[in-house]
Amino acid sequence: MSLKPFDTQDLRDPEPSSEQFASGATGINHYESLEPAASKLKPKNTRKRHVMALTVSVVAVVAVAVLALVLFHNFNQSSDTVADGTAVTVTIPSGAGDGDIAQRLQDAGVISSTTEFMSAISAANADGKLHSGTYQMTTGMTASAALDEILKGPDGVSLTIPEGYTVAQTAARVQDVLGIPQDTFLSQAKASNYVTDFPFLSGAYDDSLEGFLFPETYEFGSDATADTVIRAMLNEYASVTSTLDFTKATQGGTSLTEYQVVVMASMIEKESAVSSERPTIASVMFNRLNAGTYLQIDATIAYALGKYDLLTEQDLTVDSPYNTYTNLGLPPGPICSPSLDSINAVLNAAQTSYYYYVASSALDGTHVFCETDADFEVAREAYNEAIYAQQTAADTGAQADAPAETDQTAVDAATAQQG
Repeated sequence: MSLKPFDTQDLRDPEPSSEQFASGATGINHYESLEPAASKLKPKNTRKRHVMALTVSVVAVVAVAVLALVLFHNFNQSSDTVADGTAVTVTIPSGAGDGDIAQRLQDAGVISSTTEFMSAISAANADGKLHSGTYQMTTGMTASAALDEILKGPDGVSLTIPEGYTVAQTAARVQDVLGIPQDTFLSQAKASNYVTDFPFLSGAYDDSLEGFLFPETYEFGSDATADTVIRAMLNEYASVTSTLDFTKATQGGTSLTEYQVVVMASMIEKESAVSSERPTIASVMFNRLNAGTYLQIDATIAYALGKYDLLTEQDLTVDSPYNTYTNLGLPPGPICSPSLDSINAVLNAAQTSYYYYVASSALDGTHVFCETDADFEVAREAYNEAIYAQQTAADTGAQADAPAETDQTAVDAATAQQG
C-alpha cells in the first residue's frame, strides 16, 4: 500500500486467506519490554504535611490553607528541581502564544513562575511580541531577564528539519547548515546517550533516535554542537507530546506503547500526503494488526533499502526486520520523525472496516480505501491505468518535439554545406 507510483507489473505477494482474517483480533505487541507511557509520567510531589492543632475546627482551617498553598505552589512553580545556573535549551515554535512560552520556560526550569512571567510581559507592553526560535538559557532566571532574552530574539543560524526526515537526513542537513560533520552527529545520536534525561527512549531499537528528532525550525549559535542540537530536538518532542494521552492508542485487540505509536506514526507520515486521510490510514493499520495479517507498508521497504524511487518485486523480499511483507506486526522502530499530526492520527484513529488503501487514479495524492481484496485490485488497476496514461502522454509529447529538432538539425547541416 503506497502513495508513490509503482511499476505496472504485479508487485505484491498474495493476500492471506479469508480464514486468516476470520481468526479473530489478536493484539500484535512485540515491544512488551518497553516502558509503558503511564510509567514515564514525572512523579508528583507526594510529601506529606503534618499539622498539629488543638481542636478539630483549627485542624480543618489549617488543612484547607495548606492545601491552597500547595495547589498554588504546584500551579506557579516548576515541578522539576534543577540547580540554578544550569544551561538549558528552550525551543519556542512559530505561532506559540505567550502562555505557551511561559509554560515552556517553567518546564525547563528557566523561570519559577508563569504568573510572574505573564506579569512581566504586561509591564513591558510586550503582548504578542515574543520571538520564536531556539534559545540557550540558564535555570533560575528572573522573569524579566528571561523576557529580555526572548524579546531580543535568537542569535544564530536557522535550522529547519522537515517532517518525515530520518536521522541520516537530519545529520546531512545539520552538516549543511551548521557545519557539524555528519559522522559526528550520527556518532552522538544514540539513545543510550540520552535515555536518562528522556525516558521515552527506553528500549529504543538499535540504540537509535529515529522518530524522536522532532521536525521543527530551530535557531543555534555558532558554538552549537551535535549534543546541543540533539537535545533541542528531543526537548521539542517531549514538549509537544507532553499533553498527549498515549493510552488512547488502543483499537480492537491491539494496544500500543508510546514507542509503538511513534513507529506507526512514522509509517503514516511516509504513506500519506493528505492530512485528513491519516486517521483512516491508521485504522487500516490497526485492522490489519488485529486480523493478524501483514501490514505490507511499502515505506518500510524503502527505509530498509535506503531507496526513494520505484520498488520492484525483488525489493519486497528483502531480508530485514523492517520488511512488513514478510514480518507480522509493526517494524521494530520508527522509519522517520513523524509530525504531531501523524502522531495524533494514531491516537485518534478512525473506526472503519477497511483493510486496504491505494493511491487514487486522480493522481492528486489522495487514496481509495477498500474493505476487500477484490475492491483493492479494482482500485489498483485504475491507478495503474492512470499512471500508464500519464506516462504515455508524456512520451507522446516528447516524440512530438523530436522531429522538429531533427528537421532543424538537417536545415543547419544543409546551410553549412551551402556555405
